[in-house]
Amino acid sequence: MTERCIVVWCPDWPVRAAAAEADVDPAAPLALVEHGLVHACSAAARAAGVQRGLKVREAQSRCASLVVLPLVPAVDARRFEPVLAALETGIPTVQVVRPGLVVIRAAGPARFFGGEEAAAGEALNLLAEAGVPDARAGIADGPFTAEQAARSAHPIRIVPPDQGAAFLAPLPVSLLGMPQLAGLLARLGVRTLGALAALPEDSVRDRFGPEGAAAHRVAAGLDPRRMVARVVPADRDARQAFEPPLERIDQIAFALKRTAEAFLAALAADLLVCTALTVELTADDGGHHRRTWLHPRSFTPLDVIDRVRWQLEAAELGAAVVEVTLHPEAVDEAAHHEQGLWGGGPGERIHHALSRVQSLLGHEAVLTPTLAGGRLSADRTVLAPWGEQRPALRSPDAPWPGRLPGFVPTAVLGDRPRVVVQDPAGRDVVIDDRDVISGPPATFVTPGRLGTRVEAWAGPWPLEERWWDAASAMRLHRMQVTCADGSAWLLAHDASGWWAEARYD
Repeated sequence: MTERCIVVWCPDWPVRAAAAEADVDPAAPLALVEHGLVHACSAAARAAGVQRGLKVREAQSRCASLVVLPLVPAVDARRFEPVLAALETGIPTVQVVRPGLVVIRAAGPARFFGGEEAAAGEALNLLAEAGVPDARAGIADGPFTAEQAARSAHPIRIVPPDQGAAFLAPLPVSLLGMPQLAGLLARLGVRTLGALAALPEDSVRDRFGPEGAAAHRVAAGLDPRRMVARVVPADRDARQAFEPPLERIDQIAFALKRTAEAFLAALAADLLVCTALTVELTADDGGHHRRTWLHPRSFTPLDVIDRVRWQLEAAELGAAVVEVTLHPEAVDEAAHHEQGLWGGGPGERIHHALSRVQSLLGHEAVLTPTLAGGRLSADRTVLAPWGEQRPALRSPDAPWPGRLPGFVPTAVLGDRPRVVVQDPAGRDVVIDDRDVISGPPATFVTPGRLGTRVEAWAGPWPLEERWWDAASAMRLHRMQVTCADGSAWLLAHDASGWWAEARYD
């Protein structure tokens, strides 16, 4: 059974949100661009001939005064949140399809306000008070039909019950939001929703599969989707204000102890734990410092206090702190973090020991490696403080031509210690610009040690990076050697000579 729905639509919402974010007049000709194409445009831009899907250059040729802004979906959602909150003050059963388009189950508001049209009018009044005076509403069986009614020229358009198919009949199949199916239907001569609804449902299912069957039901006004009201998320932030403002870190940490305990206890009451924490510091001179902390397991009150203390040490606000805000950036079910019957085992003891070292010596005292992309061994390692996950600037999944395949060295020598490689005659081995080695390596000498005989070697392999940028260009040759003392090395040779890149154990 298709239920009655009220769809409220805010025309050109992405353009309105982007204009407010960029402080641009929304009445000006505006266009939002994604991947070099126009994604949305204002009414003034459409009047000048700008359309969705045009290339930026063609759109600007049609409207010389066109203001081009990037499409940022996060801006749409953030700007729409106050509007949505205003709507929910009067009509709480709201489902957000996307920023600027919401669906309301009609039954409850219609009984409360005395009819469907009165309920839709109340929704438009709430949006007008929130700064969206041109919103429109559509009422019909199912959210798809109600959305098409909302997009008509009327502020409120009501499609009577069981009249959805007749209302949708003249509309194009492209409105279904299925580009491939719509293109195929158009090539077969089925260009309107009425023509699609007139086809036998079994034939459409046999020819186009489940997607075609779903489109056929929507075109016939039998939208099977049900409206699910949005659950307003609870405010789980914890705030601690200081009067008078505090300057000493130990005072702030001590005063924040009860707040941290209450913050985590509130999450525990909902069977949740905090795995990512955002700490915001506010100084009495108006300064702010915000940082997100990750945890390999879940935060305890002591962990929260440590993160606040580390952030205070690194922030250097230069003024007294008037407020600390704790925000659970990511939470997880507590059942996933329960200890086993016999405790957490070695992993829990390791975490406790490393966290203790951090609390004594500082956040950067314990570092853990993360795999990154690169050609040199040192480039493939990113160090992050224990408990954090720093994203790699270079993807390890990229091809990286020139990277050595096979076994990875166990010890990467980041300080590039200088070594000596000699041929059987005792001369230093060199490699010229044509990648030709002067002689076979016979002796290998590391600083502070006697020379050892080279038993096997492979290479050299040339490596060149950023040859077009003289400031960051790199050209070198790499070689693997195995010595008589059982050691194995990955060596590199550049204009300054030989140095040890890594060691195999």
